[in-house]
Amino acid sequence: MRNVLIRIEYDGTAFYGWQRQPGRRTVQGELERVLSVLCGGNITIDGTGRTDAGVHALGQCATFSGEFSIPADRIPRAANGLLAENRMKQGDIRILSAEDVPAGFHARKSAVGKTYIYRIYNAKNMPVFLRNYRYNVKKQLNTDAMIKAASFFTGTRDYSSFMTASDDFRGSTVKTVHAVNIREEGRDISIAVTGSGFLYNMVRIMAGTLVDIGTGRIPADRAVEIAAACDRSAAGHTAPAQGLYMAEVYFSTDDLVKGTEKY
Repeated sequence: MRNVLIRIEYDGTAFYGWQRQPGRRTVQGELERVLSVLCGGNITIDGTGRTDAGVHALGQCATFSGEFSIPADRIPRAANGLLAENRMKQGDIRILSAEDVPAGFHARKSAVGKTYIYRIYNAKNMPVFLRNYRYNVKKQLNTDAMIKAASFFTGTRDYSSFMTASDDFRGSTVKTVHAVNIREEGRDISIAVTGSGFLYNMVRIMAGTLVDIGTGRIPADRAVEIAAACDRSAAGHTAPAQGLYMAEVYFSTDDLVKGTEKY
């Protein structure tokens, strides 16, 4: 029985999120369909994390197991050809790499952390071609205030101020965020959040809160209070899905540390 790790990038615009859903086009569903054809049997994949409709990925990961003969290094090219054919050569999903991994390796359970990037276009008018890939914030943002506030959103703590409530949530709201880095290049502003674990909508709520601080809607000196409140109503709005990217998944502590400096 082989176990394979794949790394994937995708444009989430035309997907109903990551998780397979009957009658709807999802990232997991498309990958399982193509890999099942390629491997000659039913393939089920386990992703590192689930992304919502409209959310993108630069480096999502998944593992799958089975009895098949195709060499791992041939999987990307063969699978990508089938994926592109299904979307009339549009190619909104692509396997970047594939490698054989030990039997106990699991894309989610073996991961030690991830980096998400939230992208903003700060201008009154945004190019139409960016509408699915940026959050257009029209009011001028005070990035200095945002950077100062972001420093209080790191550490090991209860992050329930930055979580959308879910009836089926049973885990801990205590997570570790190693870095929240904000970079500004012209009109483009990126918020990179690197952590060992994330709650539902956590990065989008962080991004929305930082936008509210940047526009002056929320005073910057309330950042400490917001982080400590453990109350969703204390934080800002939830930024829209199209600005969010799963950037990278880490399977070693060294790579996780490097990720805090890379983004």
